[in-house]
Amino acid sequence: MLFDREFVILWSIFNDKENIMEVQGKIIQKLPLQSGTSKAGNAWSKQVYILETMEAYPKKVAFDFFGDRINQYDAFCEVGNTITLSFDIESREFNGRWYTDIRGWKAEPYNPAAQPAAAAPMSQAPAAQQPVVNPIPGAPQMPVPPAPGDFGALGIGDTDDIPF
Repeated sequence: MLFDREFVILWSIFNDKENIMEVQGKIIQKLPLQSGTSKAGNAWSKQVYILETMEAYPKKVAFDFFGDRINQYDAFCEVGNTITLSFDIESREFNGRWYTDIRGWKAEPYNPAAQPAAAAPMSQAPAAQQPVVNPIPGAPQMPVPPAPGDFGALGIGDTDDIPF
């Protein structure tokens, strides 16, 4: 029996929207349906798709839907459609070798307006905090890079409470 606190912790782990793995891309290939029977005698089926990401250097990602999810998301996963895929990564060992699957659990049409804005890289401080040097009048102003170990210039922890 779970106590209330343990239930809340487990619930927050499994419902944490920031830990959802997602990828956006275009379906470029739909492989033949695979099916069979497990050792326990249960029928199974798996549909594998190839998705190409929408990055500066696109990557191809093979993912699958298993069981009932095949029919549930088949309409979204036609070749040429651009989707947002939510997935889990599963690995298992068989005869001394490890196999990894990207198992889709939700697919929806890609909506660029619904995507959060990309976060600013950690290596750049906001422009208002960076000192500017202009050695030549009329030349473009260039920010001065922080000194090594100067984390305050990056906006990371302005106070140092380390005892050494």
